[in-house]
Amino acid sequence: MQVAIIGTGNMGSGLASILAQSTHEVTIGSRDMAKAATLASQIGHGVVGGDIEAAVKMADIVILAIPFPFAEETLKAAGDLSKKILIDISNPITPDFQGLLVGHTTSAAEEIQKLAPQAKVVKAFNTIFAQLLPSEARAGKTLQVFVAADNADAKAEVSTLVQSLGFDAIDAGPLSNSRFIEPIGEMNIHFGYFLGWGPVSAPMWPRG
Repeated sequence: MQVAIIGTGNMGSGLASILAQSTHEVTIGSRDMAKAATLASQIGHGVVGGDIEAAVKMADIVILAIPFPFAEETLKAAGDLSKKILIDISNPITPDFQGLLVGHTTSAAEEIQKLAPQAKVVKAFNTIFAQLLPSEARAGKTLQVFVAADNADAKAEVSTLVQSLGFDAIDAGPLSNSRFIEPIGEMNIHFGYFLGWGPVSAPMWPRG
C-alpha cells in the first residue's frame, strides 16, 4: 500500500519505520520539510519526506500522526483528500494529559471527519504507545488495534494494514464509537505515565 504519514513525532516516525519494513511504500509529510526529509533518510527502505500536500497526493492511505489540536491546520495544508482513507490516531487530551478535550457527544475522529468530509476517516492505533510499535517490542504477544469507521471498505483496508504490521485488528464498529475508544486511550496514558506502568501497556479485549 502507498501510505503517507503526516507528522514526525514518536508515533509518526514509529509507524513510518514499521510500515517501510513491511514493504509498504511510505511518504512522510510535515510543515518542516527538512525534518521530514531527514527522518525519511534515517528510516531508509525507500521512504521519501517532503511537504504535507505532496505526501498526501502520492498516498492511498493517510495517517494523521499529529496532536488533535493541530488537525484543522494540517488538513488545510493536505489539499485534496477526496477518496483518501484518513487514519486518525489521536487522543484528544488536555495539555496536562489528565483529561479529554472532547467526548460523550463527539470524538476527535468525528470532528476530523467534519473537517475533511471528502475523506473516509478511520480511527486506529490510538491505544498503542510508540514504544510498542517495533515488532521486537511485541515479541511473543499480539496486541489489539481497535478500528472504527463508517465506511466498510475503508475499515477493511485499514484492518489489512494493521494485520500486516503484526497487530490484531479489532472491528470496533462505527466512527462514533471513537467516543469510547479515545477514553480507553486516555486510560492507557494514565496506566503508562501516572500509575507507574511505563509506556508498555496496551488494552486487550479478550473474547470469552
